[in-house]
Amino acid sequence: MRLYWEIARRGFGRYAAYPAATLAGIWTNTVFGFIQAYILLALYENRDDIGGYDPSDAVTYVWFVQAMLMAVYAFGWFEVAFRIRSGDIATDLARPLDPLRYWLAFDLGRALYHFAFRGIAPFLVGMLVFDIRLPESPATWVWLALSLVLAVVVSFGFRFLYNLVAFWLTDYRGVGWLAMGVSFVLSGFVLPLPFFPDWLEAIARVLPFAAMVQIPIDVFLEQATGAEVAGLLLLQALWAVILLCLARIVLGAAIRQLVVQGG
Repeated sequence: MRLYWEIARRGFGRYAAYPAATLAGIWTNTVFGFIQAYILLALYENRDDIGGYDPSDAVTYVWFVQAMLMAVYAFGWFEVAFRIRSGDIATDLARPLDPLRYWLAFDLGRALYHFAFRGIAPFLVGMLVFDIRLPESPATWVWLALSLVLAVVVSFGFRFLYNLVAFWLTDYRGVGWLAMGVSFVLSGFVLPLPFFPDWLEAIARVLPFAAMVQIPIDVFLEQATGAEVAGLLLLQALWAVILLCLARIVLGAAIRQLVVQGG
């Protein structure tokens, strides 16, 4: 565990080394937060409730999404694919480290940095301008922390899987961007899933994408309580295990077929 703790620290430190990029990201998230908040508030001009969300819930959703956007990182991650296409993956496989656990530990460190230093600031700005709803129960904060960790693990498993297509495809970007587009919509990043038609919401909630975004939001807004929260966390944990197992199987299949020149 000490080894993977140190890897996570390096994942944290890598992004901490670029404070200017963090400040630019805070600005970007804040601007998009205002844009999306006012768009959603416009929907409430002639109604008081949409899918169980009132205006306060809607703006809370917007700013919480901005807070967790880079921590969950459901898009734009091709680091493993880059190493596969460059051949650096051969060096990774020669090390006495499991690649899947290495990248998971690194990603958890990265997620902690982004949530703490890029996510909280836009949320605080949103609190100053809008009627943000905070959890009423202290226990909610505990469940939220666990839900966010599981969301990062689910997201990592999904991202790792579409990165692995680089072992078989010359251009992996098409598959990657398609996968990211689907997850971006069905996870709740664009709109809360309760805004969707009932049939589409039902489908989205049983897929892994809701475990990345919508479930942590449901926990934060206390849309689910008691046994319902436990059920949501179990669903997240189930998808985390499924995706990591699939990643393990696909990685194993790729390694068995991999030929490294000179060895």
